[in-house]
This record gives sequence, C-alpha cells and structure tokens, in this order.
Amino acid sequence: MRVLHFFKTYLPDSVGGIEQVINQLCRTGHSHGIENQVLTLSASPDPAEVMVDGHRVFRARLDLQLASTGFSYSVVPQFRRLAAEADIINFHFPWPFMDVVHLLSGVRKPTVITYHSDIVRQKHLFKLYQPLMHRFLNSADRIVAASPNYLKSSDVLRRYPHKAQVIPYGLDKQAYPTPAAECVERWRRAVGEQFFLFVGVMRYYKGLHILLEAVKGTGYPVVIVGAGPLEQQLKAQAAALGVESHVRFVGRVSEEDKVALLQLSRAIVFPSHLRSEAFGISLLEGAMYGKPMISSEIGTGTSFINAHGLTGLVVPPSDPQAFRQAMRWCWENPQAAAEMGRQAEVRYRELFTADAMGRVWADLYRNLLDEKAEREILLPEGRSG
Repeated sequence: MRVLHFFKTYLPDSVGGIEQVINQLCRTGHSHGIENQVLTLSASPDPAEVMVDGHRVFRARLDLQLASTGFSYSVVPQFRRLAAEADIINFHFPWPFMDVVHLLSGVRKPTVITYHSDIVRQKHLFKLYQPLMHRFLNSADRIVAASPNYLKSSDVLRRYPHKAQVIPYGLDKQAYPTPAAECVERWRRAVGEQFFLFVGVMRYYKGLHILLEAVKGTGYPVVIVGAGPLEQQLKAQAAALGVESHVRFVGRVSEEDKVALLQLSRAIVFPSHLRSEAFGISLLEGAMYGKPMISSEIGTGTSFINAHGLTGLVVPPSDPQAFRQAMRWCWENPQAAAEMGRQAEVRYRELFTADAMGRVWADLYRNLLDEKAEREILLPEGRSG
C-alpha cells in the first residue's frame, strides 16, 4: 500500500508539530506494510527528492508566501503524478492552496484529511475561503482529528459527524536519544535542575507573554527552549518585568539536549491561549518523560493530554494569576507533582504511543481500500440496471 502525504512544510526544512506527526506516521507505517511518501514545498528544493527516516520526500519550489500559505506553480503536475501512483492520499489541513491543488488535479483516489487545526487568525480571509474549504472537506472519505476535545469544540468539524473520527497523535520514545552523562551535567551546570520547562516555537498563540507575567516576582526558575518571530519581543518583556535573572532563554537545542532538559526539569509549562494550539507535541513529550504539566483550557488536545488533577493542572487561558497559582502549587508540593508526572507517563503509554497510532491509521487506510474495492464491484451492476 502506498500513501502520499501532502503538506506545505516538512523535514528537513521545517521541524514543527505537524511535521513531527507526519514523520511518525511515515515511520510507523513500515511495520504495517505501508510505503509512505511526502510531497511538500521548499524555498531551496535542491535536491528535489530526499530520504528522511526511510521514506521519500519530494520537494516542489515555494514561489510565494502569503498569509501563512505557501504557493507553488510546479507542485500541481508533481502532485498529479505522485497521486496517480498512490493508493491513498493523506492531506494535512490547514493549507488553503492544498485544496486548490486537489481540485485542479482531478485525481480520484481514496482521500483522508488529517485535520490538525481550525483556521484561527485570518478571520476575514477565512470567510472568503470557507466555500472552497467545505468543498474540499466534502470531497474527503475521512476526516481525522487528534482529540475528542477538538472534534467536539470545532465549529467546522461538527458539520462532518458522518466522516470525522479521532486518532490521537503518538510518539515513539525509543526514537529519542538517550543523553550522555556529560550532556546532562553540562545543562545542570548551566541552568540547574527542578526548573519549569517550556519547549516550542515562539509564536503568537504560545502564550509566553502570559508565562512571563506569571513568574514576575516569584523567583521560580524557568527554562525556555526554542526560537521564533517573537523572540526579541519576549526577551525585552522579560527584562522589563525584571525576571531575566531566573528565566533562561536557551534558543534552539539538539534532540539530545532537549531530552536532557526534560529529565532535569520539575514540570512542563505550556501557556498556549488560542485554538491555533490544536494539540501540543512538546506537551506530550513532557508526559512521555513523566513530567507534570501546567496548561490552559482552550478546548483542544492540550486538555486531552493533560487531564486536570491527574497528570497536571489546567487553568483558564490568558490568566497570569491562575498560571502563577498552578506553578506555586507545583513548586510547594513536589511529591504530589511528581505523582502527577508518573500518571502522565501512564496516560502516554495508554493513549499516545506511536505504535498505537500506527495501528489505527493502518486500519483506516485498509478500510478505505476495502470501500474502494466494494464500489468498483458494485458500480458495473448499477450501470447495467
């Protein structure tokens, strides 16, 4: 079985949450007899085809970027060619240009849309896009969300109960490196241990400005891993609030360094306050390493990962005082917080492993092919009648 994944960005050019999910799908598919391929856009598509973790990645040239949407002239014929060779096409939503490519290509193959997120920020453009979006969603055989929370809270997904289902994202802990003792010790000397840890790209919906307000005057040690468009603004805010002495911005780090920091940390802080944060892969990484979590209730997968009172604390969004109180509880009750971390790891093993995700996706793909075979058998009978 050959599955073609289509999304605007992918490894090795971009390492984000959606890219990690696609990568896990491709990696877990091998054991289920699935040959996964990825078609994506790249500003520097030379070479045009690369291998990533055992699967082929085809890269069309990115010609234009507008309102977070990449456009490419060359991707339409490339998609048509690769889709013709595939058994199933797995689109990764949202990416409005993808809808156009699908409709222009005229390819008729079983299709599934992995619905990663609603469109939240571009409200005016979204109104113009809605007719195209619903035509695209109507054309799919299945629509998959990553959490029951998101399926329930999305105004868009509620329109497709007959074809929508939930398959949680999963991670493979064995794919993560075991940090060398020297690496762990280097970070221990640099930032200490038992700190609050944030990992992610510094984007508008991550709520880091809320976290900085929350730790003002507390002295709680915080380590922020990552970079992004708001980095300088956030550092300026930290200086203005007088928290730079106990809030450390360490920038992008390697996977080994990230695991070392996860091991040294006391808890994961995840202050995302908008629905653009549809799941939270770095939050799930914290659960995978047995860390209690503090997150905000935004009606998405973050509260599916972090079950309030069991694996951590969930507070109202955009509320620095509530976030501070949750951090204070975690700081002043280390044993109870550690037990939440243990429960977080148990929940990860029960619901969020890559192996479990791969099995359910393989079943979905096979069901789509079975349905296609049934239609092909019945269609001649319908014509003869």
